[in-house]
Amino acid sequence: MKKGTVYLVGAGPGDPGLITVKGLACIQKADVIVYDRLASPKLLSHAAPGAELIYVGKSPAGHAMTQEEINQLLVERALKGQVVVRLKGGDPFVFGRGGEEAEALAEAGVPFEVVPGITSVVAVPAYAGIPVTHRNCTSTLAVITGNEDPSKESSRINWEKLATGADTLVLLMGMANLESIVKQLTSHGRDPQTPVAVICWGTRPEQKTVVGTLANIVSRTMEAGVTNPAVIIVGEVVTLREKLSWYEKKPLFGKRVLVTRSREQASQLSRAIEALGGEAVEFPTIQIVEPESYEPMDAAIARLDSYRWIIFTSVNGVRFFFARLLQQGKDVRDLKGANLCAIGPKTKEALERYALKVTYVPDEYRAEQIIAGLKGQIKPGDRILLPRADIARKVLTELLSGLGAVVDEVVAYRTIPAGEDTQLVRQMLAEGKIHIITFTSSSTVRNFVELLKEYKLPRLLQGVTVACIGPVTAQTARELGLPVHVQARRYTIEGLLEVVIEAAQGRNHDDQYQ
Repeated sequence: MKKGTVYLVGAGPGDPGLITVKGLACIQKADVIVYDRLASPKLLSHAAPGAELIYVGKSPAGHAMTQEEINQLLVERALKGQVVVRLKGGDPFVFGRGGEEAEALAEAGVPFEVVPGITSVVAVPAYAGIPVTHRNCTSTLAVITGNEDPSKESSRINWEKLATGADTLVLLMGMANLESIVKQLTSHGRDPQTPVAVICWGTRPEQKTVVGTLANIVSRTMEAGVTNPAVIIVGEVVTLREKLSWYEKKPLFGKRVLVTRSREQASQLSRAIEALGGEAVEFPTIQIVEPESYEPMDAAIARLDSYRWIIFTSVNGVRFFFARLLQQGKDVRDLKGANLCAIGPKTKEALERYALKVTYVPDEYRAEQIIAGLKGQIKPGDRILLPRADIARKVLTELLSGLGAVVDEVVAYRTIPAGEDTQLVRQMLAEGKIHIITFTSSSTVRNFVELLKEYKLPRLLQGVTVACIGPVTAQTARELGLPVHVQARRYTIEGLLEVVIEAAQGRNHDDQYQ
């Protein structure tokens, strides 16, 4: 049997966006992923369907596997012909024991590659606004393991030379030994007034930074409750944090936001959340698929010249309608006799990408406002086409019919339940790791409640801000027993983000929605 290959991949320090392009490609093609405690769970969502995920994390509280067992696991899976990714926090060769794993693979004759990762040595201080080198205050940098007892006689760390031999010292995994580290540095000549920063869970929403000096950093970290994983930086560069701090100043810093949109649409909202300093957790509760039958839409497309208005109530409606229009051998020229209405600016933009002029967009993006704006323009007998979702509200059809119009409502797409990560999301909610949940449609609310109906939702949602894109979505949430803390004033993704930011910063958390 052909041997497989093991890729020793650095996952970076925590922010999933810091994975390298090559590292991500390895994750996507792996048969087996053997991952650490510090590798972001979000990276695992890129694994191929059917890939086996094996947790081998280590923490001060205990190890899921010993290092020898991990080495053996990598060898065994590769000898079975599998492509194995060993996903390690930070960089595999920077105090990551990747060298030991590579040795075991080499001794067993197993092909392997090392994919370097962005190390926490530089990334974590950078996210705290601390450059590890700076022309005006440091020319040398030393990286030290903090996981060795500095007071033991057999220590391999030459504290006498390190204490004053480098301008900047970066110590990894040293929280348990912080007091001993400080004693070693000061007893070997480092000024007790030297600035120090301790950063735990760097590059993640939980990031916490404590700044002090060698003289007081132990007491300050104890008061702040700082724990592993942490990076310790000693040197004058720490003073630059006051000027250069950037990550912790972002409006959604420290917030993990659950995105319940369909996977096709989630990326827009997720990117915006992450640009604002938050972490987006995608939990698609709906999936957008083709209609069970295209016959009604095909019949409507065949008589396009009979419609005076075509009303689009979503971007998905535009996408599926025009895809089918082209499949039927027609194009935008066949819409020449119809006026176009879009429920909101994003739907209008979707139509304009086909070089189409939109006649009407309501000021308030809901069905009732479409009627208010078109009331004087629709005459009895006018034929109107509504290509929309299978579960769309019937109010628009009823109101248009009330004006005397002949309405052809056709299913352009279906919304069906999704939610393959239900267990993970339930666990994150139970552990208080989700701070905000966003709902962008009534269907996302209904399916969210359905997916988690086996659990006590009121308890899971304690302390979680529920944000809805508009009044219809908010009403559905209330009817299903969810609290609604904030509701967008503009019923768009941008409007939703506005109120999410306000809620994150403690502004306009309107109790009337609770």
